[in-house]
Amino acid sequence: MQKHKQTFYEKYVKRLLDIIISLTALIVLSPILLIVAVLVRVKLGSPVIFHQQRPGYHEKIFGLCKFRSMTDARDQNGELLPDEVRLTKFGKALRATSLDELPELWNILKGDMSLIGPRPLLVKYLPLYNGFQKQRHDVRPGLTGWAQVNGRNAISWEQRFAYDVEYVKKISFKMDLKILFQTVAVVFRHSDINSATDATMEAFTGTKMEDNVKRFSKSVKDTD
Repeated sequence: MQKHKQTFYEKYVKRLLDIIISLTALIVLSPILLIVAVLVRVKLGSPVIFHQQRPGYHEKIFGLCKFRSMTDARDQNGELLPDEVRLTKFGKALRATSLDELPELWNILKGDMSLIGPRPLLVKYLPLYNGFQKQRHDVRPGLTGWAQVNGRNAISWEQRFAYDVEYVKKISFKMDLKILFQTVAVVFRHSDINSATDATMEAFTGTKMEDNVKRFSKSVKDTD
């Protein structure tokens, strides 16, 4: 499989924009960050921000920062209750408005992430990717991405990965700008999200038929 080559925009301009935008956003949104932090502490407890290991650029592991959206409720044996039980109405609201992801601006400023790119998924998924899907790690993961404005978690894993790889192959300032504006529209519409009763998207267990990915990728390309 052909190695991904960074363009001038991707290597220099995109990173500069990430620094400027994330730093500005952290300053401008600091009152909102503070308010959300206080509400999370009161309604869900501490820690207010949790760090989770995620694979980033070239599968390098980093600590993803997010506002917590679930309680630590446990059963009689001390085991954590299912996600759907621990996810409160307040937590659902945080996720629906994407406010839980605001701390990721710090990851962007540090260089772990980019404003636009494939979403960073779980480390345990790494061994499950096929060669096609692994290409999503040829760029920095993003706060939002091409898959998020084309279905978010309401589409299949195979479709998400196809959109991720399409982004890697077509990355440009024009495409990033398009994704940014579409993201704003998606957030305000609260669209492309699974049922409000769902705590998280169904876990990825591997792609059984790689041809499905290739076929979907080709269909996306043919519609350009």
